[in-house]
Amino acid sequence: MVNEMDMTSVTWRKSTRSNGSGDCIEVAADLAGKVGLRDSKDPAGPILAFSPTAWATFIRATKAEGSRH
Repeated sequence: MVNEMDMTSVTWRKSTRSNGSGDCIEVAADLAGKVGLRDSKDPAGPILAFSPTAWATFIRATKAEGSRH
């Protein structure tokens, strides 16, 4: 998780698959070399941080899994 970081300059974006129900995540790619992930319903809550390599691996695996269905 990200601790003690200035969040004022961070740009969060919602998933393009967000349906407006409020059950979505937001991603930030400008967290000092990390990719941040947070719950859109709790923007002041905890943030998970991943290395760009780990995040890219997750995205590739998710897309590959989705194409199988």
